[in-house]
Amino acid sequence: MRSLSLAAGPVSRARAMLACVLALAAGTAPVAAADAPSPQAPPGWPTAEERRKLAELANADHARMMALLHLAEPASLPPPSDDPRRPADTHPVGGTSSNWTDGVPGHTIVRSGWGNWSNYDLSKADRYPLPDVLTLKDGEPVRDAATWWSRRRPEILADFASEIYGRIPEHTPRVTWEVTETTTGALGGTATLKRIVGHIDNSSYPAASPAINMALYIPARATGPVPVIVVASWGTSGRGFGPPPSGPTAMELVIAHGWGFALIDTYSIQADSGGGLGAGIIGLVNQGNPRKPDDWGALAAWSWGLSRAIDYFETDRDVDARRLGIEGHSRWGKEALLAAALDPRWAIVYSSCSGECGAKLHRHDVGESVDNVCGAGEYHWMAGNFLKYAGHWDELPVDQHELIALVAPRPVFITGGTQDLWSDPIGEFKACVAAGPVYRLLGRSDLGTSELPAPNAALADGDIAFRLHAGGHTDLPDWPSFLAFADRYLGPGPQASPAR
Repeated sequence: MRSLSLAAGPVSRARAMLACVLALAAGTAPVAAADAPSPQAPPGWPTAEERRKLAELANADHARMMALLHLAEPASLPPPSDDPRRPADTHPVGGTSSNWTDGVPGHTIVRSGWGNWSNYDLSKADRYPLPDVLTLKDGEPVRDAATWWSRRRPEILADFASEIYGRIPEHTPRVTWEVTETTTGALGGTATLKRIVGHIDNSSYPAASPAINMALYIPARATGPVPVIVVASWGTSGRGFGPPPSGPTAMELVIAHGWGFALIDTYSIQADSGGGLGAGIIGLVNQGNPRKPDDWGALAAWSWGLSRAIDYFETDRDVDARRLGIEGHSRWGKEALLAAALDPRWAIVYSSCSGECGAKLHRHDVGESVDNVCGAGEYHWMAGNFLKYAGHWDELPVDQHELIALVAPRPVFITGGTQDLWSDPIGEFKACVAAGPVYRLLGRSDLGTSELPAPNAALADGDIAFRLHAGGHTDLPDWPSFLAFADRYLGPGPQASPAR
């Protein structure tokens, strides 16, 4: 799992959530703030002891779900150094990392708990045939849009809910919204900033106290409701991945484009840890009880929170809620695709470097795999049932081209990086190609080719777009291309009069 470079604000919120999680687990008051683990740690970052406790909780819950499903990892794997299945010419990275490397940039190599090693040999990548997105479960082909909407799409959606991401409960708590701060002249005078909190009713289980924290930037020059691009992330500070960019940020690009820009803190909705499943919105709805195998995971919980944010946008006169886009990078790239698939009010989606359980095909064995997500560090993203498919990828009832197809006919923009091979950009591209038949069935355009484009050359003439930027795990290089693509659907920013 990748590490993030965090600013003090979101880290403080993450730490508050962590304190709540540990308190619930221990049945005590929240742990007091402790000294930073090292001079290099971000302010407010959890101590090594707190992180250890959280990992223990995740490991215990992972083991509980494995036992509930009558699953077990192989008990007789040889040491990695002696494993005959280990890729040739590899050696340990060293230090505190358990990863291996072959010295090729972009190759992160690990052995999963099921004994499978990361693969980067494209000749071995296509492990199994893909499910046919336009064939019903009874074998009947889908020949028209009516059958897609009435029969095939519900089938696919049901499989994703029960086996992949988990079912969002039918009854969820009420959310009330409060604008807690309004600042004119933000971003050097180019925007008005609203800080907004969605208060989630926790009266049924006060021990869990999730919220939906949002920062909304509206262009200062707006004369009416504007489109808004919503970014799912780990906070609302606007800080990106890694060091600050030398040029404009995504926020600055979108505001200059005449559109609004919103950041939603998914961690305030649900912790990004299996140790946090007893808290957040999942813990609130379950009243602290453990998940059942088909209960929602963190990605579905975040999607629920993002849909509630749309509810707010529909009440804000500065926002044209008919022209909302959702963007996410890395794990939030997975989130953006899922959110768009589940809620048709998202007019467009930009999914960056989303990898496994995002745009990448499960059955394309490059980089991160089903097995990796089924480990104790990431399983909480998914339904418990997803664990059944570790080591059995061919038995998955769906694949990720079908998640993209669930967004149809709305436009989707998928990106990868030439050096971000853990996310498998080729597998992401192949998923875009395989989703094309649904877009064509619904009268829209697909990618127009099955040939991977050259780096930095966007395939964006259809309603599915793909761009492979030169570089690594980042979304910033692709924002200008996304904005040009989105112009066709969202149109100009400021309007002369309100749309309502």
